[in-house]
Amino acid sequence: MRLVLAPMEGLLDAVLRDTLTRVGGYDWAVAEFARVSGTVLPHRCYRRSCPELARGGRTSAGTPVRVQLLGDDPQCLADNAAHLAQLSPPGIDLNFGCPAPTVNRHRGGAVLLDEPELLFAIAVAVRRAVPQGMPYSAKMRLGVAEPGRAVECAAALAAGGVEEIVVHARTRDDGYRPPARWEWIARIADAVAIPVIANGEVWTESDWRRCRAESGVADVMLGRGAVADPFLARRIREDVGSPGADDAERRDAEWRALRPLVADFWRQVQRKVLSRHAPGRMKQWLNLLRRSQSRAETLYQEIRPMRHPAEIDAALLRHGIAAAPDVLAA
Repeated sequence: MRLVLAPMEGLLDAVLRDTLTRVGGYDWAVAEFARVSGTVLPHRCYRRSCPELARGGRTSAGTPVRVQLLGDDPQCLADNAAHLAQLSPPGIDLNFGCPAPTVNRHRGGAVLLDEPELLFAIAVAVRRAVPQGMPYSAKMRLGVAEPGRAVECAAALAAGGVEEIVVHARTRDDGYRPPARWEWIARIADAVAIPVIANGEVWTESDWRRCRAESGVADVMLGRGAVADPFLARRIREDVGSPGADDAERRDAEWRALRPLVADFWRQVQRKVLSRHAPGRMKQWLNLLRRSQSRAETLYQEIRPMRHPAEIDAALLRHGIAAAPDVLAA
């Protein structure tokens, strides 16, 4: 059983990746995509999307991070994969799952799922460029408007040399609306001879169990569920079972453990982005985190109208969020 941390453009970047992997539970992660279009990107572009490349492609907790490429030109993607391979990333991943209209309008991401023959050509070209022994994966959705060609698309990627596929169990047009159609992952897994990783709508341990049962696959990628509940992967690893009478006590302990990491996240965000953008990043995470932590709800409501980092500094102090960060994965 493997647990993978998803890439989420504009949300799950290197800062949050560092935070979540320090909590622990992940076998590997995927960085936000690098958009490939007509040229070979300089190495600094890959280091920007995956700054972990500066330390062997691993987060501070030691979790490997694969670099993701997005585009529609087989040769250009292959040339970029070869150039990227010089940085020795822990793996190279292809993006056929992004549903963003701006990305799809420029023939990137999930829009290509109407063209399985193009997926095959991309997979073949990139396979030639990725060194043997370097993990080579792809992420896809079930299709653009409907899932009728999902199996065909997965088979094209597998035939082209992709070694494992993450399947987000929605179409592009589904966006992020529930439910996830995990039963389609089972059809894909039955049709290809490579590992398939399930993704989509896993927020709790019970979701994880149902996803595995309905998809028939052992490996799961966590995205929004991981952001909303940083301890989800670790609890899955520990097999703590469904929430019970001691759930409130457990959540209290998790919040106490999380507070120093929230403080460190805030410090890293302020180093990374302009000060006027930093409050939005904190609110963005807390908005999801309040799904699992009542104290995050209280904090979110307090900082929601705030626009200046100094105001948020004071609010965090009032909530006891100022300690030096713990390394929870140790």
